[in-house]
Amino acid sequence: MKTRTAVLASAVAIVLLASVTVPAITSAAGDDAVAAVTKLEHDAVKADLAGDKAFYVKYLASDWTGGDSSGQWFTKESMLKMMDDAKNNKFNSEKISELKVRAYRDTAVATYKDIYDAMVLGEHRSRTILTTDTFVKMGGVWKQVASHSSQTK
Repeated sequence: MKTRTAVLASAVAIVLLASVTVPAITSAAGDDAVAAVTKLEHDAVKADLAGDKAFYVKYLASDWTGGDSSGQWFTKESMLKMMDDAKNNKFNSEKISELKVRAYRDTAVATYKDIYDAMVLGEHRSRTILTTDTFVKMGGVWKQVASHSSQTK
């Protein structure tokens, strides 16, 4: 009887110990994802201002889609093509705020407010938008798979 009780007590102790350790590991991984995606969002602003097409080649998934605040859908291919035409597609200023990143294993969702002044498809835009970006970790690299923006009132 004592042996059975000791084994059961040991099993319960292991389960309790594991339940304390696993969330700590998950939290550390989540913190890493939050930091990585937060950095990507800030680096995207720098890329926008510099017209850095290479950034988007690297960090947009091949099947990326984005809905912009004027109600248009874009693909990675169409966005990269737009970046080749700096005369009609150029950021003059951009600032993000209220950035919040939530991580779920190999997926992360970022939400933020973006205030920008830009030329988009030959149209001058100066507006404030709310954006949601979705990222998936692929081959060890965080890739943006979808984005959607809505203009604030």
